[in-house]
Amino acid sequence: MTNAQAANEKITVLHEGKYLRTVCRGTWEFVERRNISGIVLILAVTPAEEAVLVEQYRPPMGNNVIELCAGLAGDVQGAEDESLLAAAQRELEEECGYRASCWEHVMTGPPAQGLCDEVLTFYLAWDLTRVGPGGGDETEELIVHHVPLAELDDWLKEQAQRGKFVDPKIYTALYFWYHRQASWSRQQTGK
Repeated sequence: MTNAQAANEKITVLHEGKYLRTVCRGTWEFVERRNISGIVLILAVTPAEEAVLVEQYRPPMGNNVIELCAGLAGDVQGAEDESLLAAAQRELEEECGYRASCWEHVMTGPPAQGLCDEVLTFYLAWDLTRVGPGGGDETEELIVHHVPLAELDDWLKEQAQRGKFVDPKIYTALYFWYHRQASWSRQQTGK
């Protein structure tokens, strides 16, 4: 089957939930996210060079997961047209208790293209100001972690050894952070 043929295949709804819909296109079953305009992930770095990460229990995993600050865009009633950046700013304040004066969009792409239609948008955030305790909204129970970047690899390994899952998207965001740092360094040294 060609891409054009696959794109024109009728979609059959197999299950319709409040947040997710399972569908079939041709012979391919996958999940669609409902009632959102996007998903944002944020690697926030404090002036003390600490990564701000969150930990929460994830029912599908049956375990706590160490993650980037993240959330849905367009899921708030009355703000369905919320921009991705506005969603990232809201999530950073809700989940981690920070506002950032510097933001950089670094990439957009699918995390599990064989399973779902989700598309993630990654941001770096720095020049942070603490404005609250974080911990999420009334539907979330989050632990906020501040981990020095120089110790982050060891800290993440330690969390995994303790039986927690570590979201590999953290490493994707770190790649962009270190790439950005190297670029800044080259600009400052003129190399």
